[in-house]
Amino acid sequence: MLQGVRRATNILRSRPATSSSNPPSRLSRAQMATIPDWERVNPSASPSFLVFQKPLRKSPQDDRDYKVIRLENGLEAILVHDAKADKAAASLDVAVGHLHDPDDMPGLAHFCEHLLFMGTEEFPRENEYSEFLAKNNGHSNAFTSTTNTNYHFTVATPALGGALARFAGFFHSPRFAPSCTTRELNAVDSEHKKNHQADMWRIFQLSKHLSVDGHPWRKFGSGHRESLTDAARRLKAKGHLETQQNGHLAPSPIPSRLSSPAPSVASTDSSEAEADGGAIGRETRRRLMEWWSKEYCASRMRLCIVGSQSLDELAILASNLFSPIPRHAADPLPMVTASPVGPKELGTLVGVQTIMTFHALEISFPIEWQAPFWRHKPMSFISHFVGHEGPGSIHSYLNHKGWITALSCAPQTLARGLTAFKVTVYLTLDGFKHHRDIALVVFKFFSLLRQSQFDAFHQQELATLASTKFRFKEKGRPDSYATWAAENMTRPVPLDLMLSAQSLTWDWDGDDLPGGGGETKVREYLETLRPQNARITLMAKGAELTQLVPNAVWQKEPWYGTEYFVEKFDDAFIEQAQGPNDIKELYLPGPNKFIPTNVEVDKREVAEPLKRPHLIRETPLSILWHKKDDKFWVPKAHVVIDLRSPYGNESPRAAIMTRLYSDVVIDALTEFTYDASLAMLEFHFIPHTNGLYVGMVGYNDKMSVFVKAVLEKIKGIRINPDRLAVMKEQAKRDLENFFLGQSYSLSDYYGRYILAQKQWTMEELLKELPSVMANDLQQHVSKLLSEAHMRILVTGNIYEEEAIKIAGMAEEGIGSSNLTPSELNDRALILPRASNHTWTSTIPNPNQANSALTYYLHFGSITDQHLRVTSSLLIQILQEPAFNVLRTQEQLGYIVSCSSWLLSGQSEKGLRIVVQSEKSPGYLEDRVEAFLDSMKTTIEEMSPEEFEEHKESLKKRWLEAEKNLSEEASRFALHVTNGQWDFLRSEKDAAFIKDVTKEDVSRLFLADVHPASSTRAKLSVHMRSQKRPQLRISSAAAEAFVELVRQQNIPEETWKDAPSGGENPLLADFEKYWKGVLGGSVDGQSLLGELPGLVTQHPVPGEGEDLPRKGVTYITDLDAFKKGLRVSVDPGPMERWETARI
Repeated sequence: MLQGVRRATNILRSRPATSSSNPPSRLSRAQMATIPDWERVNPSASPSFLVFQKPLRKSPQDDRDYKVIRLENGLEAILVHDAKADKAAASLDVAVGHLHDPDDMPGLAHFCEHLLFMGTEEFPRENEYSEFLAKNNGHSNAFTSTTNTNYHFTVATPALGGALARFAGFFHSPRFAPSCTTRELNAVDSEHKKNHQADMWRIFQLSKHLSVDGHPWRKFGSGHRESLTDAARRLKAKGHLETQQNGHLAPSPIPSRLSSPAPSVASTDSSEAEADGGAIGRETRRRLMEWWSKEYCASRMRLCIVGSQSLDELAILASNLFSPIPRHAADPLPMVTASPVGPKELGTLVGVQTIMTFHALEISFPIEWQAPFWRHKPMSFISHFVGHEGPGSIHSYLNHKGWITALSCAPQTLARGLTAFKVTVYLTLDGFKHHRDIALVVFKFFSLLRQSQFDAFHQQELATLASTKFRFKEKGRPDSYATWAAENMTRPVPLDLMLSAQSLTWDWDGDDLPGGGGETKVREYLETLRPQNARITLMAKGAELTQLVPNAVWQKEPWYGTEYFVEKFDDAFIEQAQGPNDIKELYLPGPNKFIPTNVEVDKREVAEPLKRPHLIRETPLSILWHKKDDKFWVPKAHVVIDLRSPYGNESPRAAIMTRLYSDVVIDALTEFTYDASLAMLEFHFIPHTNGLYVGMVGYNDKMSVFVKAVLEKIKGIRINPDRLAVMKEQAKRDLENFFLGQSYSLSDYYGRYILAQKQWTMEELLKELPSVMANDLQQHVSKLLSEAHMRILVTGNIYEEEAIKIAGMAEEGIGSSNLTPSELNDRALILPRASNHTWTSTIPNPNQANSALTYYLHFGSITDQHLRVTSSLLIQILQEPAFNVLRTQEQLGYIVSCSSWLLSGQSEKGLRIVVQSEKSPGYLEDRVEAFLDSMKTTIEEMSPEEFEEHKESLKKRWLEAEKNLSEEASRFALHVTNGQWDFLRSEKDAAFIKDVTKEDVSRLFLADVHPASSTRAKLSVHMRSQKRPQLRISSAAAEAFVELVRQQNIPEETWKDAPSGGENPLLADFEKYWKGVLGGSVDGQSLLGELPGLVTQHPVPGEGEDLPRKGVTYITDLDAFKKGLRVSVDPGPMERWETARI
């Protein structure tokens, strides 16, 4: 029911502004109450709609204009006019997610998200949308959550209308292209298999599995091929699919299907008639369309559009394009309110076996949904104390005992209507052994909070920091903002506060006001944070858990196979956890001295902002670049110090000690820097191949004090042996866990390693780690700092004089290096021309099903502008087709990427294609090369108009304006730290691209990319999975077997519904079917005995052993190979700016 609706006949452009940079308190409550909420408008150019009348509260820093409209079908949209935007964006959020999956089709919402993009009635080609975005400096993505599904894109501003037209059709006239059913089932399946060995996904699903029987939270949201097709398979097994007279189950036409330009045996393995998955695929698609028709309706949709067009123009676009979405009588915001855990599930310890080596403890409580308490955010107030890392905190106490490495705490929204409060502690090995004591410390702290009186400053500081952060909130990427806004519209806050309520915290007054929930709620929640209301999850490797709890009764979670046990808390633990706090080292934090008090900005009008920093100081120890902010006008500053030393990476031992140096400094500064981080002053201390990177960012008011304290600790650190032992344990775990990550990360790692002059293997680092003692590290620090050179950048709301003081502080106590800046730069190793090399290795994780390929082709030096620009344009042309062919059409795997690759030192570049797949790496390389071969014709036949579209898209990307101070500082830092000083490279390349011709691109492609080239330089890295896939039947094997059956004169009507090889059924399923047909006769058993040989003789493409490739040199000795490569030349500064100022 709409309130305050009245008719209006005025034209849209006469509407008043509907956004405000000031709080609505400028209008009295009485005045606000008299403003009608909505007003109907009837424009001649679109269907009518309602306009929200109250001004939206936005940050004073926000120069965008806003309007909220509601279409006649119930869809609500927030329209954002950004006059300065060079990128537009849109996001549509649907208020249903995987908790709304049918019980018999887990993953259906996720499958819908995948198949929805496969063409619309108006734009039937399946890659029409992605191709349009790619040609207009855009891209898209989507995600399925528990109670919402979000779709979003970004595109160059002039192309917003065309992108929206293609986007809107997904929600009122999607084709759910039948020919794409099998491929998108495979895509969902591949995504699941990518996550199968990831602890995050495994533990998340286990937490769902251990819920109340029948609760929607138990659902398997990711889905895979079997979960999505099981219902159809069961119908088929009962003979129901064949007897249904249902048009959806007839073989589907394939008008939208684009065949691969270089089809493989696998991509042509199935007949066109079976491209929709046969009867099972058609039934799965029918169920999907049925579900979509029921669940996807306009009243459940929230839309955000960001563009440079006026609000009136955006409103017309939204009304015209999204009004056709149907409206049903569905609940616009379906909620899940019943708790997923009850008395049976609470008061328990759950032990979980992990894939990676780590130890963690999570204490979780079901609590009231927090979104309605937007005014005071009571659980965030509690989290502030529990997650604090300063003196008196849980973190400080446990850290000093050597039991933990990190602690985090926050209320977590599980779904619309559900919240959990979680405390997560990452443990040392000793902490793992004391997990019970650690849990008791957390409960003792809850007791402390219940006993404490909160000082006024505790809540006022949080409100002040939130207000300051909101006041100076900068713009971000438009697609990220649109996604946030669309999701945020579903929160239970007044519409006029939708941009501010989530960011702000009000003072504790008016618990009875909308969104209230101050100290009263805090006290109420603290009473519930008791052991009988908690679930504790202890995570570790199986052998460690078994040793700790030898009598545990182990079970398996059904979807991921995660092994776990559950046991109730014993009475002694509950009694101790219920008791008062008796740990004197625990107390509440004092006032935060880092809260900024001076947030003034000296804003002076400038004709045009400067495009680069100035070189203002140069000494034997450092070079200083500075720019006073003249564009974003926020009271923030960035300080970057790139400290380079010849000793930072001179050997594997030096490299691991440099890493440990950064770790112990960060650890030693934790208590000091935590208050600073709350006040938005952050620092980073990161090792790299030539030294260490020091970064500090935040409000400039306390920046100099902060920088001084951080630098003093960096240079004056005294190595504590006990803390070093903790850091070594953590480093060992991180290095070992790397090999248990995604397969493509390993192929990329080896590709980087092979082409870097000075990089050490993980094995070399692990070998040195145990023998590093405190005195060794102390000596290494002294040596590293005795010969160094620093590249410094200071930018933001900070003047030249202060920047020079910071550089002086950085130099104190540092010795100068005799090496030139160029000698302290990284170097790459260059593949020789006319070379074709492959390195093969095995994925260490025996349960990782995916193999991976990294395929690299070398172009040359970035100092050659023509090569630099032409190669970028070639990659622009290749990117979208590579994804469309290798992932969408050929379904090689979920991870497919085609991109530029800068080698070590950032002076040499090439083309990198990455594929992660269950197929073998050799097969993947065959498919990549077939794709590249097909692109020869694509480039040759490309029209002048399409070629110009690609040039324009790349030009717009290079000229895209930075959205905030951080983006500008990142660009400056890149060119300061690599020593090239080429700050205006993108602008220069954008001007140069007009002279690049199609012949230039074709010439480069034929010389450096095409597989038939006699001059190209190629390296591929093959990472092969140890896990052999279950044997499946190829078309060739199925046809050979059917021929044997025919030879036995077995009537065909008895096996007319035999599984097709086009579906590549499992051998076990194939055998089961034919056993039913052939019975137990001797001839039948003899026929079935032929199957294993046929599978070996006719394997599914990509699932057999890789044969040696013709013309390839296989690398057998990495060290010897690297020694034979030419070292790159460091270009040094590519621009000289000593006297030039812009």
